[in-house]
Amino acid sequence: MRTAILQPSDIATPIPPTVEDGLPRPRRFIAIAAISFGTALFVIDGAIANVALPTIARDTGVGAGASVAVVTLYQLVLVMGLLPFANLGDRLGHRRLYQIGQIVFLIASAASLLVDSFASLLIVRVTQALGAGMALSVSAAMLRTIYPARRLGSGLGINSVIVASANALAPTLGGFIVGHADWRWVFCAAAPFALVSILLGRSLPEPRPRKERFDWAGGVWSAATIGAIIGGIELAAHSAAAFAPGVVMAAGGVVSAVLLVRRERQRTRPVLPVDLIGQRVIGLSVLGAISAFLASASLVVLLPFRFEQGMGYSPEQVGLLILPMPLTLLIVAPLAGWLSDRIKPSLLGIAGCALAIAGLLLIAAMPTDAAWSDIAWRLSLTAGGFGLFFAPNSRLIIGQAPKDRAAAAGGLLSTARLLGQTLGASTVGVMLAMGLGLGPAPLFVAAGFAGLALVCSVVRLRTT
Repeated sequence: MRTAILQPSDIATPIPPTVEDGLPRPRRFIAIAAISFGTALFVIDGAIANVALPTIARDTGVGAGASVAVVTLYQLVLVMGLLPFANLGDRLGHRRLYQIGQIVFLIASAASLLVDSFASLLIVRVTQALGAGMALSVSAAMLRTIYPARRLGSGLGINSVIVASANALAPTLGGFIVGHADWRWVFCAAAPFALVSILLGRSLPEPRPRKERFDWAGGVWSAATIGAIIGGIELAAHSAAAFAPGVVMAAGGVVSAVLLVRRERQRTRPVLPVDLIGQRVIGLSVLGAISAFLASASLVVLLPFRFEQGMGYSPEQVGLLILPMPLTLLIVAPLAGWLSDRIKPSLLGIAGCALAIAGLLLIAAMPTDAAWSDIAWRLSLTAGGFGLFFAPNSRLIIGQAPKDRAAAAGGLLSTARLLGQTLGASTVGVMLAMGLGLGPAPLFVAAGFAGLALVCSVVRLRTT
């Protein structure tokens, strides 16, 4: 048997350090804590609602498919705002916009306790999404300034640990709240993280606003284009009566995107970062990120319905059943980030996607009377695969961009993540409405998109 030997070409090319290479210690550690609490805030808020969806649907009198709008509308508004906010952050200063977003989010969280209808809940979620969009649009740019360049992968891995930890907390916390208190508390449960992040925020990189006018036309155009494409798809998919208008809206969004790309190519700092997407490595990484996040989000949104309605578990039990996924990410994510500083990220991506596909297919074949241990190892295998893909893929998007375009790259990364998550949630919502959500069909679809991420990693490896 031949032993595989790591070739020199498989070693990751380090990002050359610059003169200003990361924040000095101990300020760096305080800044990491500030970003970590902020990241945890938005991850918990984005994930905690999934466990509460069946209860919200029952209490507000809406269908299971319609209740998914609590997730999809939040993600839609968030993804619409990321690129314009990233561009605005360059003008106002990253730290300033980051903290404004946290304050907006806190106000909306307090308002969630006053919600008295499904419509008012959606209004609160839109406001929370605007605040989250301001903060998330510039968080990756600040991470690149906080960490030394040679340790960017490790830094992104640490950030992934925070994401995994927050994901681990979200379903358990959400299940506990739904089981013991009013479900409205779900939407303000993460507010303390915002307060801590704001208190530590002075350690974040100093605001360095640029004396340039914000391109309001490009910002509004970008947001409207993304909204038309995603909103049109969701409209067409959720209602037979609205199918034709939805298709027209989505087609109009595609035409708008083509025209917007032509406009943005003529600009030095475009709102839609076509200069970055045009780079082969970044473009493939963005496409891979969208596909992988779509696959993982489909699974996360599906599991509460599959466990509660298909297998008869309570909301509290659902939170515990899902727990192996974020716990696995808690271990795999920092390891993947550390490895991406030493081994080609594309190799890690290929291995991760292969594991994720295998896990999704095994979950699809899982019997309805499966024991907890049978559920746990399947979820861990799938989560381990995604964890091995995400951090190295993010390193390529952030690390390959010029430093003065770090906010644009960060906005692009967050847009890819949320676009994938929104489409994944919409896919599950459609299948639930069609009566296919509790079967293996959504998992087969998710495995197909994970396969597309695998193809992106293979092509990218061959071009680098």
